[in-house]
Amino acid sequence: MIRVTPKSWLARFRSEERGSVTVEAMITLPLLIWAIGATYEFFEVHRYNSARDKASYTIADMISREQDDITPIYLDNAKTVFDTIANDMGANSLRISVIKYNTDDKTYFIKWSQVRGTDALKQLKTEDVENAHAVLPKLRRGEELIVVESQSIYPPVFKVGMGDNLKVRTYVTTSPRFAAQINYEPTPYDGSDTNTEGSTGEG
Repeated sequence: MIRVTPKSWLARFRSEERGSVTVEAMITLPLLIWAIGATYEFFEVHRYNSARDKASYTIADMISREQDDITPIYLDNAKTVFDTIANDMGANSLRISVIKYNTDDKTYFIKWSQVRGTDALKQLKTEDVENAHAVLPKLRRGEELIVVESQSIYPPVFKVGMGDNLKVRTYVTTSPRFAAQINYEPTPYDGSDTNTEGSTGEG
C-alpha cells in the first residue's frame, strides 16, 4: 500500500501544471464580455458627447452671425439643425441665452433666454448668472455674450456600471460677430407695429 504524506501531496500539487481550459474560460469569460461592453459604451459616450459639442458650436456660430432679430421660428429651426448634427434621434434640450454685464455693480444679467426640446433645461433668469464670474468672461459695457447649452440623456446599450440616466451636457459661449447685439423678437414682425420691442428678458 502506497501512503501519501501531506508534505508530498502538497509538493505534488504545487508542481502540477495540468489544468482545465473550461474552468479558465468560465472564470475569464464574464470579465472579457464586460470589458468589451465597457469599451463599446466608452466609445459611444464619447461619440454622443462629441456630436452634441459640434452641434452646439454650430448653433452658437449661426446666432453670432445674425444681424436680424432672432424669432421663435428661427430657434425651432436651430433645434432641428442641432438634432440633425447629433444624428441619433436622441431627446435633446437646447437652451440659448444672451447675457450682458453691468459694469456699475459688476454683475451679469439675462437679456433673453429660450429653450427648445425637452424640459431638462429651463430658461435662465438673472439670478442664475448675476454672480457667475467664475464661468463667464468679464464683458465691457454694452457687450453681449451668447451662451448655447444642451442636455441629453445617454441610453446605454450594455449594463456596465454607467447607470441608466447618464446626463451629457455641452456649454458653448461666443460673442456677436457682425452686429453689436442679438435681439429676440417673440412674434415675427409683420410691419404693422412700429413699436414692437426687439428683445425679451431683463436688462
